Amino acid sequence: MGTHFRSGFWVLVVLACASLCWNGPVVAENRRPKNVQVAIQAKWSGTPLLLEAGELLAKERKDLFWQFIEVWLSAEKDDADCFTAKDCLKKIVNYGHSLLSESLASLFEFSLTLRSASPRLVLYRQLAGESLSSFPLTDESNPNNIGGETSETNDNMETKKLDPLLVGVNPKSPSGKCCWVDTGGSLFFDRSDLLLWLRSPTESDSFQPPELFDFDHIHFGSSVSRPVVILYGALGTECFREFHVILAEAAKENSMLLYELELLSWNVKWNWRRGKVKYVVRPVLPSGCETKIGHCGVVGTKDPLNLGGYGVELALKNMEYKAMDDSMIKKGVTLEDPRTEDLSLEVRGFIFSKILERKPELSSEIMAFRDYLLSSTVSDTLDVWELKDLGHQTAQRIVHASDPLQSMQEINQNFPSVVSSLSRMKLNDSVKDEIIANQRMIPPGKSLMALNGALINIEDIDLYLLMDMVHQVLSLTDQFSKLKIPQSTVQKLLSTQPPTESNMFRVDFRSTHVHYLNNLEEDAKYRRWRSNINEILMPVFPGQLRYIRKNLFHAVYVLDPATVCALESFDMILSMYENNLPMRFGVILYSTTFIKMVEMSGGELQVSKAEDGQVGEDISTMIIRLFIYMKENQGTEMAFQFLSNVNRLRTESEDSSGALEVHHVEGAFVETLLPKAKTPPQDILLKLEKEQNFKELSQESSMFVLRLGLSKLQCCLLMNGLVFDTNEDALINAMNDELPRIQEQVYYGHISSHTNVLEKFLSESGIQRYNPQIVADTKVKPRFISLASSILGGESVLNDINYLHSPDTIDDLKPVTHLLAVDITSRKGMKLLHEGIRYLIGGTKSSRLGVLFSVNQGPDLPSLLFMKVFEITASSYSHKKKVLNFLDQLCSFYASEYMLASSISAEGTQAFIDKVCELADANGIPSNGYKSMLSEFSVDEFRGHLNKVVQFLYRQLALESGSNAVITNGRVTVSIDEGEILSYDLLLLESVEFKQRIKFILEIIEEVKWQDVDPDMLTSKFISDVIMLVSSAMATQDRSSESARFEILNAKYSAVLLNSGNSSIHVDAVVDPLSPSGQKLASLLRVLWKHIQPSMRIVLNPLSSLVDIPLKNYYRYVIPTMDDFSSTDYTISGPKAFFANMPLSKTLTMNLDVPEPWLVEPVIAVHDLDNILLENLGDTRTLQAVFELEALLLTGHCSEKDHEPPRGLQLILGTKSTPHLVDTLVMANLGYWQMKVFPGVWYLQLAPGRSSELYLLKEGGVGSHDTPLSKRITIDDLRGKLVHLEVVKKKGKEHENLLISSDDNHLQEGKKGNRDSWNSNLLKWASGFISGKEQLKKTDSTSVGQGKGGRRGKTINIFSIASGHLYERFLKIMILSVLKNSNRPVKFWFIKNYLSPQFKDVIPLMAKEYGFEYELITYKWPTWLHKQKEKQRIIWAYKILFLDVIFPLSLEKVIFVDADQIVRADMGELYDMDIKGRPLAYTPFCDNNKDMDGYRFWRQGFWKDHLRGRPYHISALYVVDLVKFRETAAGDNLRVFYETLSKDPNSLSNLDQDLPNFAQHTVPIFSLPQEWLWCESWCGNATKSKAKTIDLCNNPMTKEPKLQGARRIVPEWPDLDFEARQFTAKVLGEEVEPQEPVAPAKQSEDPITDSSANEEDDQESKSEL
Repeated sequence: MGTHFRSGFWVLVVLACASLCWNGPVVAENRRPKNVQVAIQAKWSGTPLLLEAGELLAKERKDLFWQFIEVWLSAEKDDADCFTAKDCLKKIVNYGHSLLSESLASLFEFSLTLRSASPRLVLYRQLAGESLSSFPLTDESNPNNIGGETSETNDNMETKKLDPLLVGVNPKSPSGKCCWVDTGGSLFFDRSDLLLWLRSPTESDSFQPPELFDFDHIHFGSSVSRPVVILYGALGTECFREFHVILAEAAKENSMLLYELELLSWNVKWNWRRGKVKYVVRPVLPSGCETKIGHCGVVGTKDPLNLGGYGVELALKNMEYKAMDDSMIKKGVTLEDPRTEDLSLEVRGFIFSKILERKPELSSEIMAFRDYLLSSTVSDTLDVWELKDLGHQTAQRIVHASDPLQSMQEINQNFPSVVSSLSRMKLNDSVKDEIIANQRMIPPGKSLMALNGALINIEDIDLYLLMDMVHQVLSLTDQFSKLKIPQSTVQKLLSTQPPTESNMFRVDFRSTHVHYLNNLEEDAKYRRWRSNINEILMPVFPGQLRYIRKNLFHAVYVLDPATVCALESFDMILSMYENNLPMRFGVILYSTTFIKMVEMSGGELQVSKAEDGQVGEDISTMIIRLFIYMKENQGTEMAFQFLSNVNRLRTESEDSSGALEVHHVEGAFVETLLPKAKTPPQDILLKLEKEQNFKELSQESSMFVLRLGLSKLQCCLLMNGLVFDTNEDALINAMNDELPRIQEQVYYGHISSHTNVLEKFLSESGIQRYNPQIVADTKVKPRFISLASSILGGESVLNDINYLHSPDTIDDLKPVTHLLAVDITSRKGMKLLHEGIRYLIGGTKSSRLGVLFSVNQGPDLPSLLFMKVFEITASSYSHKKKVLNFLDQLCSFYASEYMLASSISAEGTQAFIDKVCELADANGIPSNGYKSMLSEFSVDEFRGHLNKVVQFLYRQLALESGSNAVITNGRVTVSIDEGEILSYDLLLLESVEFKQRIKFILEIIEEVKWQDVDPDMLTSKFISDVIMLVSSAMATQDRSSESARFEILNAKYSAVLLNSGNSSIHVDAVVDPLSPSGQKLASLLRVLWKHIQPSMRIVLNPLSSLVDIPLKNYYRYVIPTMDDFSSTDYTISGPKAFFANMPLSKTLTMNLDVPEPWLVEPVIAVHDLDNILLENLGDTRTLQAVFELEALLLTGHCSEKDHEPPRGLQLILGTKSTPHLVDTLVMANLGYWQMKVFPGVWYLQLAPGRSSELYLLKEGGVGSHDTPLSKRITIDDLRGKLVHLEVVKKKGKEHENLLISSDDNHLQEGKKGNRDSWNSNLLKWASGFISGKEQLKKTDSTSVGQGKGGRRGKTINIFSIASGHLYERFLKIMILSVLKNSNRPVKFWFIKNYLSPQFKDVIPLMAKEYGFEYELITYKWPTWLHKQKEKQRIIWAYKILFLDVIFPLSLEKVIFVDADQIVRADMGELYDMDIKGRPLAYTPFCDNNKDMDGYRFWRQGFWKDHLRGRPYHISALYVVDLVKFRETAAGDNLRVFYETLSKDPNSLSNLDQDLPNFAQHTVPIFSLPQEWLWCESWCGNATKSKAKTIDLCNNPMTKEPKLQGARRIVPEWPDLDFEARQFTAKVLGEEVEPQEPVAPAKQSEDPITDSSANEEDDQESKSEL
């Protein structure tokens, strides 16, 4: 039976093959499968792979970069064994492996193939170019042509003008030299010149030393304070070897050694003191040096840099309306598929590898049969019953596969070809039941992914981000394992979620020093208010307050009553109190003068008291004293009235300065007291001066504010403990911010009518002190460094530290470690050290303190002696009971006697030692130890030790010598102002860091069962060290605080479980395999499994009841492999997306799924990528498309504290030499802004004009009020950057508005007689937006004058968008129709994103030929704005959503014209039309074609009610007054409406049209006269003769193809089309097809039914309905 069946089967196969071949060889040839291949290239030229390897190793640990150089230099001769790129890759990888652990080595290899370090080398090219340009050479080969004028060539790329933003152009080798040394004062190209300079390297002292950056490679032996020398060159060149050997030796510290060396074969000797320079390497291989480097050094430079890490989609396109260009099919480049096809995969039930084994003689027929099956298996429709269980069947196929991840990838990336076989598969009920059971806990179709328990945002994840996350985990694992921490503990540390970081730090101000004005719960005036706390949950109108008789909002002002802001606040408080604002008001008063006295005297109140007799009372203390008296004797309300009267008398004073005088205070006191006084108020004043009690209370109040840390803010508001400014806006914002938190607590029952809200909040998240450096609620995160990597990098400094402890706690475990970096030669440093000792004296059980002496310049003898005594004490006597008292006295003695001493004699030295011994004896510490150790003290040896400390602080912590800082378990807090870090701050750091980062680590480490550690080592110090190192390392990890409980989902039948032993990475995922996110996740999970081998638990979560095919596309995610590196020569082909055997007769459209920061554009694409029909390819087997990474995205959010984002703020970005290369403005939406950048060092600043007149950048909490700051931004990877920018208004400008409306502007001009306004400033500076434009023409878009080709008058600006060859054809016709009807200059603005390479080649020549200007603009869709998925809807969105930011700020007006429109009138008439101050002007839909009444949806239902009599406008033509548009925030309003509406899939079906029509109540529209837009579908032929423009609207009744309709409707269209095609053909060297006759439209027999029968209308039609 089996034999009979098999023979029958073979007969069937042979017959099928024969019948296929019988139809003739031509048909078979035409049906041969076709392929599609896609690549993305970087815009910059290729970078050397060898140098990329060095950068990747430096990212792991800085010293590995130098180790790699030494390893490579010592084995460079082995280069001769490498004959191919793959050989070189393997060699580089092997050397990298020798320096890394196994897990990190695997990641290093993959990162190298991914070329992720290439951008860093491009950045070095920029710095190399700047270095050369700072010393111009006379040689012709001077490469200093930076800024876009340089041309760059390589073997595979044509010479082309570079984008001015591409600052990292590879410099040409100067005079044939491939390396040079930059000292800031001169450049050295020859080693002899360098050797001469090294004898006395002082030449550069008069010059600015070269600037160093965080990413720079500073030689590990370099001295911090020595002159900087930077070597520009490439490892692998001979000149690099020569310079490196000299400079590495010159950098090493050995101050006493005269060095003599016979160098290689040069036979040259030189003498100098080593340790003379700070040696830095910046790896660069200049253009032209490729022949002077070894074979492996040149790999990567000769080829374009092909990138990986993105997805490509070929979507099946709905072709209900024919939207394809019918002109001649282009001939493409023939490219056979270089890969062999996998014949073992099933095709429609056949496994062709087995068939070919059995019937080799029929191989050609069998392959033809296979090709036929492949091209005919595509399904984009299935019957409902076939769809029912499709998701469950897919899950079953994946779970049962031998390689589940590969199976998931093959299914969802080729879904249209496999869907038929999937739908026929028999389903196991257990799979279905488990999926349905899981979907009770997670929504069907939902996808989630977590790395070690931390959720990853799968919308934003890409390969580069994922590899960075994995690298962080593997790096931590490596560090922890070297600390001997068991693997199980490592896994626990990496997977335990730390407590959610709270930025809700509330200052605990509870004390008797708070003076409350009112009490809502007790005061009679609030008795009629409701007391039910649940009232707070009741909805109210926006802005309406809830009057509840409960103290929910405590507004406590902390004020110095002598300041203007305080006096104004008193008036505001009383005003709001009298207006019954539902808030409890209070004040805490202090004296700034008194606090300064206390700080000067060492922070003790008693000192000030002792001086009372001599020092006069300051005015603030006087007010506080009188206020307390008034409150105690006359009541709180009278006391506040006194404060208000003080301000009134000040403002009424004849003194113009407005300064507060004593007589104002005394007068206010008398005036307030007089009506109720029994004795004369003047007598009371005199009596109170001698009353000590009130004076002490006022001083205690000031001391309380000092301890809270709020005195530095001068005036501030505490809203339930949260810190705000004191203005009225800040108060209302603070109340609105706090309201939802209280509502949430009430809703969940945590706050009831009996709860004391203030007590609850302050006990839960209250802190005893406020220091903005430690607890500021800003977007800027604290800086953390990993102390673990420092120790593993060979740093012995940390191991040498001896710690100090609070009394009687030396043997206790100390989870918190404060390291003080102290420069004791400065008062600030000594103050910090003193505060640290007092902090320990105050007592702390969970903290210890270590000191690192960071001395600026050469320390003098007293400083050295002091540091030596301190070191001896910490190492030998830290267990003594009074050791801290001894050190406290020592600090005081040294500060008073020696801080200002310039030199010290031998007698002075002995006196110092005697004093130390005296203090030691007094505190019970044996003085003999000091005498003996100090007698043997070696100054040079100790200075060497100090230099090590300084180098450690500089290299690991980026702290310059002379810095004062606190490092708390890796958190670096730098002391900026004198006395800023007090003992209170150390206590604050301890509590904040312990609670947020250290506590959960302590709990894990305490449970460790140590196995590989000597039991004698397991001391409290060892455990404390481990906690310090682990917590510092983990703080450097960017980890999401969100998690999910994946374990509750069942995983027996519908999940993929992959276990990998003791892997430190565990991936949890919930994936819908039949979703767009599933397509990308399948590839990312495969990459992880292949290169990292994590353990995985992937629960499949498909939709259970499908009504349509879920995926109508093919998808490839591009991942590099070793095969990209040639096995025959030194080339790298780079990764590509390859689609084999694509359907021939289906129209496909190509979309790219690139990482969020990438802006890409096609540069090679012969065919229309919007309408790919492979059967038209002819002999070409593979359609090719090459895209280019046009730019990376720099995005950010700009904020102003306690205010709305500064809408309209102008920002500029550039380099040091060219500060303005690109500009933008800040949106009101989240303060968002974006700019285009390339890898490099950039400087962001406020634009000249009104922005910089009103605002300053606020950097690190401090904004200078003198000079405008710039923010340095480094782009050195492919992930772009997100920047949080904070600005602050300049003093005196607080009440000025940034945007001045044009109406106000005219008034101002009349008054001032000048044009110093925002609008006029636009034209002064704005030259170009993110607009990726070809260099902006030097013509003013609004000017009146002579244009090209004799055109005169004001320039008409026209904006349009096109995608696909057909619409580009229409666009050229539109351009010609505009030009032929106007004599004025015209400038066209095109959205660059979707234009084909051919169009971008043709348009410059067309502009030249026809005399118009053009500009290509672009804008990347913001991440926070709801995304559209279909290309057509994205294009519509670009027409309306970004009008305020996509154009240069100098552009004042623009007209949008649809690509398929024909213009018949002078557009200047429309451009000059008065649109009555409206930001937008549209034409209403005409209604005289009665046949279309059934389609006019705006006349009924929702639209009729919403429009309320206003017209519904068509979006094919509109005018934008950009000045008014920006002034009225129309763009921000439209984006708000869009965000609200677009989340409903049934809303905004015609996005570009529905949105402005919906929003016209807020963003008003001027209705243009009807003749400005005529369209046959809606207007009828009666008005056609008056039409000024004709739009080719799709007709939903006839569904007539566009081209056919164009030829029929518009008589001049064929001639314009022929002219445009003739010009295009001439440019591209092609033939032009003759014009075709016009065909009549086909009318549907039953138009209404015909239209409704089609479930899926074409998007293009919808846009114009």
